[in-house]
Amino acid sequence: MEKQLKDILPVMGVEHDCILSKQGDVTVVFKVSLPELFTLSDEDYETMHQAWVKAIRVLPAGSVLHKQDWFVSRHWQAKGEPEGSSFLKAAGDRWFSGRPYMQHDCYILITKKPAGRKLSSSLFSSLIRSSFVPQDTLSAQVLRAFLDLAGQFKRLLEDSRLIRLTRVPAAELLSLPKSTGLIERYCYLTEEENQQLYQDIQFGDAIRIGDRQAAIYTLGDAADLPGICGSRINYDTFSTDKTKFPVSFAAGLGLLLPCNHIYNQYIIVEDAQATLKQLEKKRLRLQSLAAYSRENAISLSATNDFLNEAISQGRLPVKAHFNVMVWSDDSEKFKDIRNQVASALAGMDAAAKPETAGAAQIWWAGIPGNAADFPVNDTFDTFAEQACCFLNLESNYKSAAPDEGIRFCDRSGTPVYADLFDAPRREGIASNMGMLVCGTSGGGKSMTVNHILRSLYDQGAHCVTVDIGGSYLGLCELVGGFYFTYTEDNPIRFNPFFIKKGEMLDTEKKESLKALLIALWKQENESFNRSEYVALSNAIQGYYQHLTHNTDVFPSFNSFYEYLETHYLEVLKGHKVKDRDFDADNFLYVLRPYYQGGEFDYLLNGRENLDLLDQPFIVIELDNIKDHPILFPVVTLIIMELFISKMRKLKGVRKVLTIDEAWKAIAKSGMAEFLKYAFKTIRKFNGIPIVITQELEDLISSPIIKDAIINNADIKVLMDMRKFQGKIEKLQDVLGLSEKGKTILLSVNKDNREIFIDIGGQQMKVYKNELCPEEYYAFTTEGKERVKVMEYAAQYGSVQAGITALVKEKQEGGSI
Repeated sequence: MEKQLKDILPVMGVEHDCILSKQGDVTVVFKVSLPELFTLSDEDYETMHQAWVKAIRVLPAGSVLHKQDWFVSRHWQAKGEPEGSSFLKAAGDRWFSGRPYMQHDCYILITKKPAGRKLSSSLFSSLIRSSFVPQDTLSAQVLRAFLDLAGQFKRLLEDSRLIRLTRVPAAELLSLPKSTGLIERYCYLTEEENQQLYQDIQFGDAIRIGDRQAAIYTLGDAADLPGICGSRINYDTFSTDKTKFPVSFAAGLGLLLPCNHIYNQYIIVEDAQATLKQLEKKRLRLQSLAAYSRENAISLSATNDFLNEAISQGRLPVKAHFNVMVWSDDSEKFKDIRNQVASALAGMDAAAKPETAGAAQIWWAGIPGNAADFPVNDTFDTFAEQACCFLNLESNYKSAAPDEGIRFCDRSGTPVYADLFDAPRREGIASNMGMLVCGTSGGGKSMTVNHILRSLYDQGAHCVTVDIGGSYLGLCELVGGFYFTYTEDNPIRFNPFFIKKGEMLDTEKKESLKALLIALWKQENESFNRSEYVALSNAIQGYYQHLTHNTDVFPSFNSFYEYLETHYLEVLKGHKVKDRDFDADNFLYVLRPYYQGGEFDYLLNGRENLDLLDQPFIVIELDNIKDHPILFPVVTLIIMELFISKMRKLKGVRKVLTIDEAWKAIAKSGMAEFLKYAFKTIRKFNGIPIVITQELEDLISSPIIKDAIINNADIKVLMDMRKFQGKIEKLQDVLGLSEKGKTILLSVNKDNREIFIDIGGQQMKVYKNELCPEEYYAFTTEGKERVKVMEYAAQYGSVQAGITALVKEKQEGGSI
């Protein structure tokens, strides 16, 4: 006979944000934020386990802890407006759009049964009965006491600093005209948010909800349980010879089970003394019967052990039950899903028991607010410590807002946005934004840094990159940036004397020009006196006054040199400046190679790409001059002046200084102090310094890396280090990695495009740096691929059009 769900639903209503059942049970509901999967250490799992045990101990007798974890397949969609997105961001959004992933929602429902309520069983369920409301439910004092205990439960869990609970309001429990509440979502297995769909629920040989078939697998009998349980187990996929990678004991029933399912966990707290008293009676009965049956003798021994442990170690006896409910509307796929659940339970060394006769009552008790109606004959006696081992303890990676983070993927391939810079400082995890990137050749360093720079550029940052090897040419051309490099046909050109129209010479510009002129004039071991400093200051000041009165003169080193030869020499004669105070002839002679017709006349007289302050993307490639004794020091000084100018003048704009392998050459040229300055000071100006290195020995042996960079880089991005397992202790010591960090780092697999990110030594995660084809071709450093990209760019008129054509050709050919 057909019944209306509204007539037999065990929930009476929602009052004071509590679910009231028709049997007088009161349920408080919390939404739970759990730690991220694959980010915890052995100590973290033990801390969480102890927190759960302590929290359960404060629950009153006659209460039920029902933890309900939903794992539902969703399809990823990019957030934000696609219009206005850059070429690469739009391409990435298209590439990942529609990708399936498992959405995890976790709820804790704490139910207080009224005094005198009879235990439910398969034959005594509210599914087949109803009752008047008990007196306890009507007492405001009883409700207040229960809510206080629920608050203590919440605080004890949050004290672990790994779990966060939020009270679920009535609006999210009950359904509204345009929203689906938690109760309705469970009853109809609503997978999509705000889906209004009313379906038939059938209990027969199987549970059917609408056109979907459901199955329940239970852990409700001690005979089906694993022989040993713990707070965590080893995950062999990510373990190595040196490290054992931990996951929670029940992780196989959580996100690692890739199908739609609900994992229900019940821990029923009764009167401990009454429970022990009943067990004592059972022990006495078994004692008298032990001589007649080996089974009775074994049961007697187990009961004795249970009572001894409860009394000697102060254990809290509880009743527990765990079940996994899966569903599908595809009968063939449903067979595979059932096999997956059986395999997951076997992985825990537990017996997979598909529930048949009692499935309806178990499903009924899973309705939020009806946990007190769980059939007690489907539970087993255990201690809180053992019961907590079966709780799901992990969730998905958390994602920042798209305009605040860098898009990576979690280890399952789901796109997430990682805020590496702002959120960690707000939360006190990091004190600066310095970043160190380390990895072997081919490990994905340049791809990762290109992706980070592109994301920051799209978010409005100014990026200055010092490169050796041309890793950033593709990105620079794609965003229309300035690319400086040295070739015989087209040598590198700058113009530090250029000032835009309408701007005045400021102190900072004057000081940077003086530093440049001194570097050109004097060697490192030559002294520099006060009178020379004053003479150079006057020369620079006079030169810019000269430009003001002679607007046809183009500002450059050539015109500056000509001003010195003519006007300034007259000024010096007028002031009777002696050669010992400022040797003008020596100064002009030494600087003559940089003047028109000299050996380096191109270096400081550039007429293109002059507006460096307002250009948001600049790459300076130093491969051909890194060993040049004159050009390299001058270029590094210009880079310093350029970035410091951006740092101080661009208020409210993020600045990024990226130094690839060039840091070694810069350090040799006496610029180590600049590296230290950049890493210590840049954060005050909303700046991000990034240093990239390839050799592990650089990290271990270089004082520059250790003193200037590592100590001031709270963000460490490391690639696959498994081939350095023999040296990992040295690396761990230099980088200050914990044992947890070492374990997670050694699980990185470059074949999966994985990278390890450590923020402040507190947040350690592995991400996938998966790129769409357009991003890959923009960032590639593979010689043949880069040549092909440039050929297509020349053929189609731009890098963007060339990459678009190349990707289309590859897709049509079936290679993407």
